[in-house]
Amino acid sequence: MATIVKTPSGTWKAVIRKTGWPTTAKTFRTKRDAEDWSRRTEDEMVRGVYIQRSTSERMTLEATLKRYLAEVSPTKRPTSAASEARHAKPLFQHLGKYSLAALSPEIIAKYRDDRLAGLDRKDAKGRPDPRPRSPNTVRLDLALLGHLFNIAIKEWGVGLTHNPVQSIRRPTPGPGRDRRLNQEEQKGLLDAVDAHSNPMLGWIVRIALETGMRSSEITTLRRDQVDLDRRVVRLRETKNTMSRTVPLTNEATRLFRQALSNPVRPIDTDLIFFGEPGKDGKRRAYQFNPVWTRIKKSTGILDFRFHDLRHEAVSRLVEAGLSDQEVSAISGHKSMQMLKRYTHLRAEDLVEKLDKLEKSRT
Repeated sequence: MATIVKTPSGTWKAVIRKTGWPTTAKTFRTKRDAEDWSRRTEDEMVRGVYIQRSTSERMTLEATLKRYLAEVSPTKRPTSAASEARHAKPLFQHLGKYSLAALSPEIIAKYRDDRLAGLDRKDAKGRPDPRPRSPNTVRLDLALLGHLFNIAIKEWGVGLTHNPVQSIRRPTPGPGRDRRLNQEEQKGLLDAVDAHSNPMLGWIVRIALETGMRSSEITTLRRDQVDLDRRVVRLRETKNTMSRTVPLTNEATRLFRQALSNPVRPIDTDLIFFGEPGKDGKRRAYQFNPVWTRIKKSTGILDFRFHDLRHEAVSRLVEAGLSDQEVSAISGHKSMQMLKRYTHLRAEDLVEKLDKLEKSRT
């Protein structure tokens, strides 16, 4: 039986002591609320379904996120950890003061809708700035929040019966980008990167266009990963955590030979594309994003992203006649569905193929 006593402050405290269960206590405004809670709790204990919710009621999302970023994120790849830190910021701002127990599907769904509508934005003067967030950005917010709840329930013993994120709809992914380079744009872009004072920029951009490798895959390459005799690059760490071997075209082989023969290469790093030493004296990968942004502006193709070079390269592999399996072996896409989102064939090229097909039939 529960013990219910009146506290000096006028509230009612219910204490349940039952063999096989930890002592459980909770304070209520009225005696009736205390009695109702006691009966429900004892019934759950008898049926073996009781969950101690006090932790989830005390722990805020802000505190839980801080623990997650300190304990869970560091076990992931640096790029994933950095991404989680970015997506944690709006969660801190808009949901951080809620307790885990108070975060219902309705509250999370409103957060989703406000983010999609841009209602969470403010301009420099603090006024509403309703520019919508992309569906994928919000999907990643919710993915972080959902994983946090799973960890809290399964590993940290937070008393919750379910993960509220699993009860709401995720935003529909936006259409895959179909930005392709035309010949004039490609010439202007390559001329601009080749003219830059640091030749590594030109090598990186051209290698991306030849191989379809991601920016991070290229800039983190070390010399022992490139085999010019066999004309392959062995990637150890990729976005999907799967290692893969990328075959090199003759042009890509030539570019890597130039990069490996860089006369200003320092002796204190094995990185092929290296930056200046940091404050700790360590050299890290060449950070080319600032100059890449300036070059895009100067060439008038601001809507073109570095990742679009990967789109372009993979699409050209398909246009060259390689099968989906062959292309995925080079690009590292796990599923054909994802590969289709990254391969956008030019309609005019398909017209030429249709013409050849018609001629072969006559």
